[in-house]
Amino acid sequence: MPYRAPISDYEFLFRHAVGFEQIATTEKFSEASDDVVSAILTEAGKMCEEVMAPLQRPGDLEPARLENGVLRTSPGYAGGWKAIAEGGWIGMSGDPEYGGMGLPMTLTTAVNEMMSAACLSLQLAPLMTQGQIEALEHHASDELKALYLPKMMAGEWSGTMNLTEPQAGSDVGALTSKAEANGDGTFSVTGQKIFISWGDNDFAENVCHLVLARLPDGVPGTKGISLFLVPKYLPDENGKPGVANDLKVVSVEHKMGLHGSPTCVMQFDGAKGWLVGKEHGGMAAMFTMMNNARLGVGGQGVGAAEGAYQHALAYALERKQGKTPSGTIIDHADVRRMLMSMRADTFAARAIMLANASAIDMANAIGDADWAARAALLTPIGKVFGTETGMRVSEAGVQVHGGMGFIEESGAAQYYRDVRVTAIYEGTNGIQAMDLVARKMMDGGEAASRLLDEIEDHAEEARATMPELAGPVWEATESLRETTEWIVAQSDMNTRFAGAVPYLHAFARVLGAHFHLKAALAEPDGPRFKLARYYINALLPEYAGLLVQAQNGADDIYALSADELAV
Repeated sequence: MPYRAPISDYEFLFRHAVGFEQIATTEKFSEASDDVVSAILTEAGKMCEEVMAPLQRPGDLEPARLENGVLRTSPGYAGGWKAIAEGGWIGMSGDPEYGGMGLPMTLTTAVNEMMSAACLSLQLAPLMTQGQIEALEHHASDELKALYLPKMMAGEWSGTMNLTEPQAGSDVGALTSKAEANGDGTFSVTGQKIFISWGDNDFAENVCHLVLARLPDGVPGTKGISLFLVPKYLPDENGKPGVANDLKVVSVEHKMGLHGSPTCVMQFDGAKGWLVGKEHGGMAAMFTMMNNARLGVGGQGVGAAEGAYQHALAYALERKQGKTPSGTIIDHADVRRMLMSMRADTFAARAIMLANASAIDMANAIGDADWAARAALLTPIGKVFGTETGMRVSEAGVQVHGGMGFIEESGAAQYYRDVRVTAIYEGTNGIQAMDLVARKMMDGGEAASRLLDEIEDHAEEARATMPELAGPVWEATESLRETTEWIVAQSDMNTRFAGAVPYLHAFARVLGAHFHLKAALAEPDGPRFKLARYYINALLPEYAGLLVQAQNGADDIYALSADELAV
């Protein structure tokens, strides 16, 4: 069964779960009518099905490679990028002043997820470019915006993000790349960066690098870092790619997955760059791009889950094994359990992701602080639960295939190999969980409390018609509230960090139940009600054990010394 874009799911969630009608009533997004949204989803879905999905396996089998200093991309990727660019999918949420569509991030997120399901390796290229577009919109000078943004939104030029160095991974403040003023408003950037997704390609006219580096007077740590825009080719007086800049791809990593996406080691040797934002304000500017990317990476996880689910379902419908009514494995109870869990979790993760994007849109449209806090709270949850759903569902997909899942020819393993890195890049999932219990709770848990109030109020209203589903959701939410209050009361951050991951997963389980309950109420006699019943009865109960773990504290995890761990 070829990939099929789940357009009906997006439209259903927009109407019944994530409040898209609120977004469409704002002045900023007033053009995002039902007709416009439906047309965009349909056209994007068609492009994903017909152009991108056929590139999934070729990119895995014939990876990007460095050939005599030239980056060669996988077969068909140039045509895929062209289709993405010509469809306007890169600049969907970009400023119309520079050629963007100005559409809600919620809609862009749905399209990005479809692209991820179709071909995750290729989708990473427009995602990185979108992140750079947002960073430039918020922090670049008017001159840089006028030159770079139209070309990036049109897909003529692509973008990257250069943070990590061999000695500076999650500890960005340890970077050693340096920048020196040239005296003409430009800077010379020198240093080496690793793990640079789509650090080069052979289909965009120019590749624009956002690079973190330290000026001579930059203090140690993150407060002394600045951000620079360093293009592969220096634009000439007409804004066209001119002479080559002093940078190069040193090598392309050999990876577990995402073979079609070149992960590069980049070397900058006095490369000319332009300051983005204020001197020593690089982290603030880069976080704009990183937060966008975290939402996008969560969507990559959901997309991989959708692709893996469809792949496994097709196999289960065809594989003959045992004495069943249909003669295929679809009738085996354990296969049904896996497929139901895969679909229920994918729906929950998609809803959380779109709710996150919806909060971003509302914050941007009306400038409301509560919406901004909601968006910030949901970002680590959406990133972690989306990516771990991708891993869990794609792993189950291998299991549904049985022995054939372990054979590369089936294509099942690729989904797992490709999605595995999403739990690592753009902030590891552990760091995201730590961010949730620390920075996101600096308000004393007020943003979390407002969200929990909404979930409980909705569950209380639903008791009248669906008490068997609403009751467990309300009870789980109240337990989550009690644990949230316990976390906020802990002054020792390591106590919070020790239970951060299970706490985040419990929060996601409750959010998933909330959206499933909304779906059940909107479709009380249909498949979504049945799926919600399965999720609430079979998957939601996990929250109880997770909340116990969240409050265990740090003593037990440090009980064994480093030496004892090695025994």
